[in-house]
Amino acid sequence: MFGKISLGSVGLVVGGILSVIGFAAYGFGNATLNLAGMFYGIPILLGGLALKAAEIKPTPYSADVSDDIEALREAQATDTQHQIRKDVTRYRYGQDCHLDDSLERLGLSPTDEERPQLHHLREESHEGQYALVLEFYSPLFSLEEWEKRQAKIERFFGPDIKAAIAQPEENEIELALIKTAA
Repeated sequence: MFGKISLGSVGLVVGGILSVIGFAAYGFGNATLNLAGMFYGIPILLGGLALKAAEIKPTPYSADVSDDIEALREAQATDTQHQIRKDVTRYRYGQDCHLDDSLERLGLSPTDEERPQLHHLREESHEGQYALVLEFYSPLFSLEEWEKRQAKIERFFGPDIKAAIAQPEENEIELALIKTAA
Protein backbone atom coordinates (compact mmCIF):
# COMPACT_ATOMS: atom_id res chain seq x y z
CA MET A 1 0.00 0.00 0.00
CA PHE A 2 2.73 2.48 0.91
CA GLY A 3 4.42 1.91 -2.46
CA LYS A 4 1.36 3.38 -4.18
CA ILE A 5 1.60 6.64 -2.21
CA SER A 6 4.27 9.25 -2.90
CA LEU A 7 6.09 9.79 0.39
CA GLY A 8 7.54 12.98 -1.03
CA SER A 9 4.05 14.39 -1.61
CA VAL A 10 2.94 13.35 1.86
CA GLY A 11 6.00 15.05 3.37
CA LEU A 12 5.34 18.21 1.39
CA VAL A 13 1.69 18.39 2.44
CA VAL A 14 2.21 17.54 6.13
CA GLY A 15 5.36 19.68 6.42
CA GLY A 16 3.69 22.55 4.59
CA ILE A 17 0.64 22.47 6.86
CA LEU A 18 2.74 22.31 10.03
CA SER A 19 5.01 25.11 8.80
CA VAL A 20 2.05 27.36 7.97
CA ILE A 21 0.56 26.66 11.39
CA GLY A 22 3.92 27.51 12.98
CA PHE A 23 4.21 30.79 11.09
CA ALA A 24 0.59 31.70 11.88
CA ALA A 25 1.15 30.89 15.56
CA TYR A 26 4.23 33.13 15.52
CA GLY A 27 2.10 35.96 14.13
CA PHE A 28 -0.54 35.49 16.85
CA GLY A 29 2.02 35.16 19.64
CA ASN A 30 1.35 31.51 20.49
CA ALA A 31 4.86 30.35 21.36
CA THR A 32 4.02 26.69 22.03
CA LEU A 33 2.22 26.12 18.74
CA ASN A 34 4.87 28.18 16.97
CA LEU A 35 7.67 25.91 18.23
CA ALA A 36 5.79 22.74 17.40
CA GLY A 37 4.94 23.97 13.91
CA MET A 38 8.43 25.22 13.16
CA PHE A 39 10.44 22.38 14.73
CA TYR A 40 8.36 19.66 13.10
CA GLY A 41 7.00 21.39 10.01
CA ILE A 42 10.19 22.67 8.42
CA PRO A 43 12.21 19.41 8.74
CA ILE A 44 9.26 17.37 7.41
CA LEU A 45 8.86 19.85 4.55
CA LEU A 46 12.57 19.59 3.71
CA GLY A 47 12.41 15.79 3.93
CA GLY A 48 9.44 15.83 1.55
CA LEU A 49 11.38 17.99 -0.89
CA ALA A 50 14.36 15.62 -0.73
CA LEU A 51 12.16 12.57 -1.32
CA LYS A 52 10.38 14.29 -4.19
CA ALA A 53 13.73 15.06 -5.83
CA ALA A 54 14.85 11.42 -5.57
CA GLU A 55 11.50 9.90 -6.56
CA ILE A 56 10.85 7.48 -9.42
CA LYS A 57 7.18 7.18 -10.32
CA PRO A 58 5.52 3.75 -10.70
CA THR A 59 5.65 2.24 -14.18
CA PRO A 60 2.16 2.16 -15.68
CA TYR A 61 0.51 -0.80 -17.34
CA SER A 62 0.05 -0.53 -21.11
CA ALA A 63 -3.01 -2.80 -20.99
CA ASP A 64 -5.55 -3.64 -18.32
CA VAL A 65 -5.05 -6.93 -16.51
CA SER A 66 -7.99 -9.27 -16.96
CA ASP A 67 -9.31 -11.62 -14.29
CA ASP A 68 -7.99 -14.59 -16.29
CA ILE A 69 -4.46 -13.15 -16.32
CA GLU A 70 -4.65 -12.38 -12.58
CA ALA A 71 -5.64 -16.00 -11.93
CA LEU A 72 -2.82 -17.21 -14.20
CA ARG A 73 -0.37 -14.94 -12.31
CA GLU A 74 -1.44 -16.32 -8.94
CA ALA A 75 -1.17 -19.89 -10.19
CA GLN A 76 2.08 -19.71 -12.15
CA ALA A 77 4.19 -16.58 -11.56
CA THR A 78 7.64 -17.11 -10.11
CA ASP A 79 8.93 -15.18 -7.11
CA THR A 80 11.13 -13.15 -9.47
CA GLN A 81 8.17 -12.16 -11.65
CA HIS A 82 6.20 -11.12 -8.56
CA GLN A 83 9.15 -9.11 -7.23
CA ILE A 84 9.78 -7.30 -10.53
CA ARG A 85 6.09 -6.44 -10.91
CA LYS A 86 5.85 -5.14 -7.36
CA ASP A 87 9.11 -3.16 -7.60
CA VAL A 88 8.35 -1.35 -10.85
CA THR A 89 4.73 -0.52 -9.97
CA ARG A 90 5.55 1.41 -6.80
CA TYR A 91 7.36 4.62 -5.97
CA ARG A 92 11.12 4.16 -5.60
CA TYR A 93 13.66 6.50 -4.04
CA GLY A 94 17.39 7.01 -4.52
CA GLN A 95 17.69 5.14 -7.81
CA ASP A 96 18.26 6.43 -11.31
CA CYS A 97 15.46 4.39 -12.91
CA HIS A 98 13.50 1.18 -12.49
CA LEU A 99 15.63 -1.97 -12.86
CA ASP A 100 18.86 0.06 -13.08
CA ASP A 101 20.91 -2.54 -11.17
CA SER A 102 19.51 -5.40 -13.27
CA LEU A 103 20.25 -3.62 -16.55
CA GLU A 104 23.77 -2.83 -15.37
CA ARG A 105 24.45 -6.47 -14.48
CA LEU A 106 23.12 -7.56 -17.87
CA GLY A 107 25.52 -5.19 -19.65
CA LEU A 108 22.72 -2.94 -20.89
CA SER A 109 23.71 0.14 -18.91
CA PRO A 110 27.27 1.29 -19.58
CA THR A 111 26.24 4.88 -18.78
CA ASP A 112 23.09 6.58 -17.52
CA GLU A 113 22.49 8.13 -20.95
CA GLU A 114 22.69 4.78 -22.75
CA ARG A 115 20.50 2.84 -20.32
CA PRO A 116 17.18 1.58 -21.75
CA GLN A 117 14.20 3.12 -19.96
CA LEU A 118 11.30 0.99 -18.77
CA HIS A 119 8.16 2.91 -19.72
CA HIS A 120 5.32 0.35 -19.48
CA LEU A 121 4.62 -3.23 -18.53
CA ARG A 122 1.83 -5.66 -19.14
CA GLU A 123 0.84 -9.17 -18.17
CA GLU A 124 -0.34 -11.76 -20.65
CA SER A 125 -0.53 -15.43 -21.48
CA HIS A 126 2.03 -16.99 -23.85
CA GLU A 127 0.75 -20.41 -24.92
CA GLY A 128 -0.98 -20.85 -21.57
CA GLN A 129 2.01 -19.70 -19.52
CA TYR A 130 2.13 -16.48 -17.48
CA ALA A 131 4.31 -13.74 -18.99
CA LEU A 132 5.41 -10.41 -17.58
CA VAL A 133 6.24 -8.11 -20.51
CA LEU A 134 8.57 -5.17 -19.85
CA GLU A 135 8.44 -2.43 -22.49
CA PHE A 136 11.67 -0.46 -22.87
CA TYR A 137 12.63 2.62 -24.82
CA SER A 138 16.04 1.50 -26.09
CA PRO A 139 17.47 3.74 -28.82
CA LEU A 140 21.11 2.84 -28.20
CA PHE A 141 20.80 -0.95 -27.84
CA SER A 142 19.55 -2.76 -30.92
CA LEU A 143 17.40 -5.88 -30.99
CA GLU A 144 20.50 -7.91 -31.88
CA GLU A 145 22.35 -6.68 -28.79
CA TRP A 146 19.38 -7.64 -26.60
CA GLU A 147 19.20 -11.06 -28.29
CA LYS A 148 22.93 -11.65 -27.61
CA ARG A 149 22.11 -11.33 -23.91
CA GLN A 150 19.02 -13.56 -24.00
CA ALA A 151 20.68 -16.53 -22.27
CA LYS A 152 22.17 -14.22 -19.65
CA ILE A 153 18.76 -12.60 -19.08
CA GLU A 154 17.18 -16.04 -18.56
CA ARG A 155 19.87 -17.01 -16.04
CA PHE A 156 19.71 -13.64 -14.27
CA PHE A 157 15.95 -13.63 -13.76
CA GLY A 158 16.06 -17.08 -12.36
CA PRO A 159 14.98 -20.61 -12.84
CA ASP A 160 11.78 -21.41 -14.70
CA ILE A 161 11.97 -18.24 -16.83
CA LYS A 162 12.24 -18.03 -20.60
CA ALA A 163 12.99 -14.63 -22.15
CA ALA A 164 11.35 -13.59 -25.40
CA ILE A 165 12.66 -10.41 -26.95
CA ALA A 166 10.81 -8.47 -29.65
CA GLN A 167 11.02 -5.08 -31.32
CA PRO A 168 7.48 -3.85 -32.07
CA GLU A 169 8.77 -0.56 -33.49
CA GLU A 170 12.00 1.36 -33.82
CA ASN A 171 13.75 2.17 -30.50
CA GLU A 172 11.30 -0.06 -28.61
CA ILE A 173 12.13 -3.42 -27.04
CA GLU A 174 9.69 -5.78 -25.38
CA LEU A 175 11.21 -8.26 -22.95
CA ALA A 176 8.74 -10.99 -22.04
CA LEU A 177 9.69 -13.02 -18.95
CA ILE A 178 7.68 -16.20 -19.49
CA LYS A 179 7.15 -18.89 -16.87
CA THR A 180 8.35 -22.17 -18.30
CA ALA A 181 6.16 -25.24 -18.00
CA ALA A 182 7.08 -27.37 -15.02
